[in-house]
Amino acid sequence: MTVTETTDTRTTDTCAGPPQGNRRPDGEDTYTISEVAALTGLTAHTLRWYERIGLMPHIDRSHTGQRRYSNRDLDWLALVGKLRLTGMPVADMVRYAELVRAGDHTYTERFELLKETREDVLARIAELQGTLAVLDRKISFYADAGRALASERTR
Repeated sequence: MTVTETTDTRTTDTCAGPPQGNRRPDGEDTYTISEVAALTGLTAHTLRWYERIGLMPHIDRSHTGQRRYSNRDLDWLALVGKLRLTGMPVADMVRYAELVRAGDHTYTERFELLKETREDVLARIAELQGTLAVLDRKISFYADAGRALASERTR
C-alpha cells in the first residue's frame, strides 16, 4: 500500500495548499523526474533520495523503467516541502510517511507528531518576533540618529 493510496480518504486534505500551476488534468498526470524537478524546485537526486529513504511512496515506472509521477505525488511533495520548512527532522518526516502508509489506525500518532511540530513552529515564531522587535528598535535608533546628524549639519 502506498502513501497515495492511503491518503485518498473520504475527506479532502488540503494541508499541502492549493495545487501548483502547470499541472496536467487528473488522468493525464504523468510526469518525468525532470518535469517534477522543474515543477517543485527539487533536484532529481533529491527526488530519488526521498524515494530511497521512504519519504516518497512507490513511484510508478514506465515500461522502460523511468519514474512516472502523478498529481498526487506532487501534492505529497508539496506537503513534504511544508514539513521541511517547519524544521521537522527528516526522520520524523519519514515516520509520518510510514504512519500514513500504515493506514487510518495511525491518526492519533500522526496527530501527535504534527501537533508537536506545530508547537515547535510557534516557539520559533515567538523567538523570531522577539528578534524582529530588537531589529526594529535598532533601525529606529539609527533613523533617529541619522536625522539628528543631518539637522546638525544644516545649522
